[in-house]
Amino acid sequence: RSTLFPYTTLFRSGFVQQLAVNYVARGYYFYVTGTIPGGKDPAKTDAKIIGQYGIEISKWARARRRKAGLANVQYLRHDRFYVIIATHGDHPFFDAEWNQIRNIRKQPLLLHGYAIGIGRSRKDGSFHVSVRIQRETFWELLGRFKHLAVQRTAAELCRELRAIPFEPYAPVRDQFRIILRAVNRLRKTAGLELVPWNAARLYRRPLKVFSGAEA
Repeated sequence: RSTLFPYTTLFRSGFVQQLAVNYVARGYYFYVTGTIPGGKDPAKTDAKIIGQYGIEISKWARARRRKAGLANVQYLRHDRFYVIIATHGDHPFFDAEWNQIRNIRKQPLLLHGYAIGIGRSRKDGSFHVSVRIQRETFWELLGRFKHLAVQRTAAELCRELRAIPFEPYAPVRDQFRIILRAVNRLRKTAGLELVPWNAARLYRRPLKVFSGAEA
């Protein structure tokens, strides 16, 4: 199956899920990002990158490369923003992009308000993929909800919280809880009804990336 996700069928949440769950979680740590200029045909850029790095190969070919100590490369695009991401090993990608490549374990990949990186488990100390709201975006959200905390009813705040446009990955759920606790501290001081703990979305529904909709 093609590793190309055209911007007409890959939506934001699907893009993040595919990148984090299917690639970063499987050892794709080295990345380059770019934006296709407005006057340029995205399809031509897709074809150029896929051809240049031999991305259009089968999963069996990828498995053989991995066993041989060679890197595998994937390409994702949402609208005009794209990511080229690779595993450890030899590959022309590293020679061609050497001055732009970032290691996601050291520099989280920032896109659409998310920060995708590698975190350490609180349970056993193991490393795992981490998807959270970018710091600046989170502080803006927190400030907004603290401002609304005593100006809205509990029901209105529930609707506002559930409308936050970020999928509830585990670190995002922690950020939701921080917002909710801040809101309830202010409401308690003001003698107002508290917002229930389950006001924010706590469960993430996996998306069918190839379906043509986030569903």
